Amino acid sequence: MAAAQGRLSDGAGGMDDSKDTSEDTSKDTSKNTGNGLRDEGSAPLPFRAAVDALRAARPRPQIEVEPTRPPQRLAPHAYALEATVVDGEQDLADGRLVLLYDPAGHDAWRGTFRLVTLVRAELEAEMAADPLLPEVCWSWLTGALQARGLAYGEPSGTVTRASSHYFGGLATRPAASQIEIRASWTPREGLGGVPDTAAHLTAWCDLLAQVAGLPPAGPGDASVVTLPQRRGPQAH
Repeated sequence: MAAAQGRLSDGAGGMDDSKDTSEDTSKDTSKNTGNGLRDEGSAPLPFRAAVDALRAARPRPQIEVEPTRPPQRLAPHAYALEATVVDGEQDLADGRLVLLYDPAGHDAWRGTFRLVTLVRAELEAEMAADPLLPEVCWSWLTGALQARGLAYGEPSGTVTRASSHYFGGLATRPAASQIEIRASWTPREGLGGVPDTAAHLTAWCDLLAQVAGLPPAGPGDASVVTLPQRRGPQAH
């Protein structure tokens, strides 16, 4: 799975997992289980319940989701997923979603849970040049959460457009453009202090589908506007 493995930061929380995970972790006493979760045995019940809900969620068939190594220093407890939007043998978009939990709470989060994401996809050059594209992409994230009826707070993030042009020995390659969404938000806690993480994952998958240019999943999504299919998606 060619999911996004870029640097994830929580702008609202003022914390950044920018250090290489291969460096010394002697100050980090948590256990990384290798299945997207740290501290599985010792984690508080609300965090374990939130993770169980993520594991039980079932996204639409075109989106492949699997656990990945969580960041080491963003919060005392973390769980991470990576996803790829697949069309046949082609990858249309990919992303990473991280659930953070701090039982003591965090002032910037205004809660004990935080969701952090990185989503990216290739674009047609003319689409990448649209001056309204960043605002539209950000509205897809907030709109996906609202469409699922989810309560959340303290959203923060960036939308970045990048273009690559090739020269010399690479001059035969066509120019390429990419959109990248980095964001974080606080899911409001429900019964037992646990947010509806399965619904947040579903909303995040809706965002991935929109960025990938997939058609709406059902009649209720008919008003959703997606990016058109892009030229030359990566081989899966």
